Amino acid sequence: MYNACSDPNQSGREIVDKIRMMGFNSAPVAAPFELSCGNCGQGFTMEFMETRCPVCKMVYGVTPCQAHDQASVKPAGIDY
Repeated sequence: MYNACSDPNQSGREIVDKIRMMGFNSAPVAAPFELSCGNCGQGFTMEFMETRCPVCKMVYGVTPCQAHDQASVKPAGIDY
């Protein structure tokens, strides 16, 4: 498996740690996702592999291999 991929069992924190370590956290996703924050319900656009909810600051991440799949986006924690 390509080392920038995640397996389905990885937590959001593990994903965000991985993309930060590899320098992908500021890379754009294949196409921006319209998300609803799982913590506060605010809608926002995820344009980068690491994105924060603008209201509650919940951090979301996705790896490069899944950057085309909105279902692979996972929360890592508030201000993580």
